[in-house]
Amino acid sequence: MGDKLNWAGNYRYCSMELLEPKSLEEVKDLVVSRTSIRMLGSRHSFNGIADTDDSHLSLRKMNRVIDLDREQRTVTVEGGIRYGDLCRYLNDHGYALHNLASLPHISVAGAVATATHGSGDLNASLASSVRAIELMKADGEVTVLTRGIDPEFDGAVVGLGGLGVVTKLKLDLVPSFQVSQTVYDRLPFSALDHGIDEILSSAYSVSLFTDWAEPIFNQVWVKRKVGINGEDEASSDFFGALPAPEKRHMVPGQSVVNCSEQLGVPGPWYERLPHFRMEFTPSAGNELQSEYFVPRRHAVETMRALGKLRDRIAPLLFISEIRTIASDTYWMSPCYRQDSVGLHFTWKPDWERVRQLLPLIERELEPFGARPHWAKLFTMEPEMIQARYERLADFRQLLLRYDPIGKFRNTFLDHYIMH
Repeated sequence: MGDKLNWAGNYRYCSMELLEPKSLEEVKDLVVSRTSIRMLGSRHSFNGIADTDDSHLSLRKMNRVIDLDREQRTVTVEGGIRYGDLCRYLNDHGYALHNLASLPHISVAGAVATATHGSGDLNASLASSVRAIELMKADGEVTVLTRGIDPEFDGAVVGLGGLGVVTKLKLDLVPSFQVSQTVYDRLPFSALDHGIDEILSSAYSVSLFTDWAEPIFNQVWVKRKVGINGEDEASSDFFGALPAPEKRHMVPGQSVVNCSEQLGVPGPWYERLPHFRMEFTPSAGNELQSEYFVPRRHAVETMRALGKLRDRIAPLLFISEIRTIASDTYWMSPCYRQDSVGLHFTWKPDWERVRQLLPLIERELEPFGARPHWAKLFTMEPEMIQARYERLADFRQLLLRYDPIGKFRNTFLDHYIMH
């Protein structure tokens, strides 16, 4: 490979080659002829989940929209398409996805495979949009699994890259809609004691940002649906926090030009639901990320628990984001059958000190059954993670059935899933 670093620059891939096919036939030839191969998406993983000692396969040249079915209200896309490119196409045709992650730069297949998510009490992970998934298995055979028809569908969608190459995805659509975004400054933690449900369900998407330096949320990003079946207009007071008088970046000192439009100005869903704009480099760039999911009902307790580590967390942190995600039915999703709160940390690039801190955070979150984001940094032992996935044994059997020789497995999957 030429550039062997991930997006953030904290991880160097071990692969010997990077393959970039342009057709399904090329994918088949490459998969069949290799003894070990892993998919490489948009490189937004922070650990070794996508790594391999052998061959990396990228579908970035297979990024077309294949079909828009207005009757079924679905879109079929190739495995290499990114959300930012897909969303423009959908909006031009009057459609939308139900939700988006913070970054529009990530690949659809990669986000789905790791149960990556957006925000909102009623919004499940991005994988929940998948109606059907097309996989190429280790022997080159192509199989399609469809929701409600194939019993293995819920195991295959959040597949962690272990079942095969995701060559196509069929996604559910909703009518295009408008969103306005208002940022509020300095919401006290104490507001949660009296109204956390009301706060987190007050809009289509709510993100609480804190640097943990003091018991406040530095900013609250509130995304409201507008127009028909929309929500109320932005209020002049958000549980004691006031609207920001100018655009904000959640990380102090970073340029606001990178961020999606604010100040209550309505705009298309795909330009407001992400925190960052497609045409600019997102976030702080040189950073580390961790995220843990706990049951929604434990939101206040988990934040109190993390507050005990405020003096340890704050010096290493760019910013932390707290948001909600609705439950789903995917066996290896951190939100499997539980409405969840995501506790996200964007760290300064000091891995040694962060590595020492993560076990302390994980110890505080242990009573709440925290599950880490598969593609971010954590130090939990495999046994602890495995105990929190009731369908793990079924997923192992699915991996062995689809890929008996382990062509798509790697050190990460062997460590956290197979042993």
